[in-house]
Amino acid sequence: MKIVNLKLLNFRNYDYLNLSFSLNNNLIYGKNGSGKTNLVEAIYVLALTKSFRGSLEKVLIMNGKNLTKISGTIKDNIYHNYQVIISEDGKIVKIDEKKEGKISDYISKVNVIMFNPDDLRFIKESPKIRRDKINLDISQLDNDYLKVLNLYNKILKQRNAYLKTMYINNNSSIDYLNILTDKLINYGIILSTKRKWFINAINNKLKKIYEKITGVCDISIDYITNFSNLTVEEIKNNYIKSYQKDMLCGKTTFGIHHDDFIFKYKCNLFKDFASEGQQKNVIISYKLAEIMLFKEYKNTCPILILDDLFSELDNEKIKNILNLLDDDIQTFITTTEIDLVDNNIKNKSKIFYCSNGKIEEEV
Repeated sequence: MKIVNLKLLNFRNYDYLNLSFSLNNNLIYGKNGSGKTNLVEAIYVLALTKSFRGSLEKVLIMNGKNLTKISGTIKDNIYHNYQVIISEDGKIVKIDEKKEGKISDYISKVNVIMFNPDDLRFIKESPKIRRDKINLDISQLDNDYLKVLNLYNKILKQRNAYLKTMYINNNSSIDYLNILTDKLINYGIILSTKRKWFINAINNKLKKIYEKITGVCDISIDYITNFSNLTVEEIKNNYIKSYQKDMLCGKTTFGIHHDDFIFKYKCNLFKDFASEGQQKNVIISYKLAEIMLFKEYKNTCPILILDDLFSELDNEKIKNILNLLDDDIQTFITTTEIDLVDNNIKNKSKIFYCSNGKIEEEV
């Protein structure tokens, strides 16, 4: 899978942009604030319909404008044209000029793997950050996962609202609550099974990749879930036991929406002892493992974005990482320091210079 062409209208600091890319390596450089990350962000939004920065969608629209359009031609055996339009009225996605009815039908069509310095949040911060990341990653591999996740979240919202109503009205009828609970369990089991499969598949590759980059192995991800090793009946009993607590809290306190994913080195929490450099290496290892899964299960290579890689890692680690990439992976690398980039990389790359919302291709 490769992006051949990208067109932007009123996106961030780009009023209009039309670029054609190398199907192999693309190197984008310029000062901080020049628009490098905005460019790769646009590719990310084209694939996933939202920013990796966690920004409100309206901030993607250039100041003074009422909408933004991100359009791209993607080559994956055949060519397709994709478009994401974001305005004050909402979001529209199109494939070959045909509007898609649901965002969930669009996501997973264009696959992007991205490394960004903010990815350390995946290790350091809250379980919700990790759940959101894992949900997005599995959704790119498995579109059915996203559809079931949306159904789960819808039922969870309904159950929480009904719990509050029961508490306020002192309502002892739990028939409707039981119906919602059964649906929540059914969807939860599907999602938990897919999460378990994904983490096992990542772990099978993560150790070897991390060892090739750093010389160290014994890295893994633990999947922590309420549903672990429980039968359906045992899961139901746990919801029953939590009923009074749920009603008092006004929310569902048991279920896979509390899942967590913990990076470990042997038996130790990775975030508690690893340096920032080691954490960056394990995040990149995770993303390279994802690429391998795409090749195995979707028979395609996702587009790889390495944002600000050269300021994050030393040259030896960067060389080890790039040596792990196959020639058929289209890669975008951003940097503020073009002089730090190895000449071998520059010679194999199409080079773009960013300055004040303008991009020029260097020959």
